[in-house]
Amino acid sequence: MSEENLPVAPPVPHQRRKRYGGKNPRRFEEKYKEHGGDAATIAKVLAAGKTPVGTHRPIMVAEILAVLAPQPGEIAVDCTLGYGGHAQQILSKILPGGKLFGLDQDPVELPKTEARLRALGFDETVFTAHRSNFAGLLQALAAQNLAGADVILADLGVSSMQIDDPARGFSVKHDGPLDMRMNPQRSQPASALLKKIQPAALAELLVDFADEPNAATLAPLLAGKAFATTRALGDAIRAALPRLGKDDSDLTVRRVFQALRIAVNDEFSALETLLRHLPACLMPGGRVAILTFHSGEDRRVKKAFTESQRNGLYSEISEEVIRPTPEERNANPRSAPAKLRWARRGSSF
Repeated sequence: MSEENLPVAPPVPHQRRKRYGGKNPRRFEEKYKEHGGDAATIAKVLAAGKTPVGTHRPIMVAEILAVLAPQPGEIAVDCTLGYGGHAQQILSKILPGGKLFGLDQDPVELPKTEARLRALGFDETVFTAHRSNFAGLLQALAAQNLAGADVILADLGVSSMQIDDPARGFSVKHDGPLDMRMNPQRSQPASALLKKIQPAALAELLVDFADEPNAATLAPLLAGKAFATTRALGDAIRAALPRLGKDDSDLTVRRVFQALRIAVNDEFSALETLLRHLPACLMPGGRVAILTFHSGEDRRVKKAFTESQRNGLYSEISEEVIRPTPEERNANPRSAPAKLRWARRGSSF
């Protein structure tokens, strides 16, 4: 057969990148092009100092590893497994011979993180995931027949996956149901809490959980009202304080959302339970590090560590709070409010 008569392969159609409707698409799936894992787009988002939607950048990794000093063969617990970034780094330090137990109460994200760490090569002999609030740390260790752990980490921040998912209702950044539950199978959503709460109780909640200076003005305008979505609540907060500039208004919205999230998930009660049980969860010489993101959390951690040291339960605690470096704050703005404290258990009680 001559070359002229050879069959010609059909041309390969050009693969166009997915197009999005308009310059400012409204749908979450279209607004963030990196949603779905396009590597080039994710790289651009990271280079711009932002966190790709649906992922989470672990905060203060170097500082946490420095204070926890995980060693091969040790038992570690990540009380807030989240995306698994901290756990991955700790696992690399405790192998060979070590094992990490990851706790997280979020039934949506926990299976994804377990699969992610399994794909990195951490099988059940070195890593197991457990759906549990960190308040149940003592019971979780007992269930594994462990007297304690050598290394314990608790990152109290809300994960970027939760913030970025409109269906979870954690942020006004995307419109979604006003929910805010870490475990959607328990408790009541924020919308139900607001609908039944009294103004005086809401004002107290806003002050205690978020140091909100406009609590007295906001409480009677929000308490007892029906807000089905995050945007509806955000708009109501801004409308209640028309003289505030945009930056102050946005900050007030974030503080109100923070206070409601803490209340919905009973976060301070869970933290106090964890802090009370921590010394008994550590092996002699064991280290604990806690990453907090607002003053209410940090005050509780500082007080608990100080009292436990005074009572001889800790041999050493951090003298000063540790903050992210300027470089990390620039590269990852979500790290800016983070504060790290640590403690070490003595050789005996």
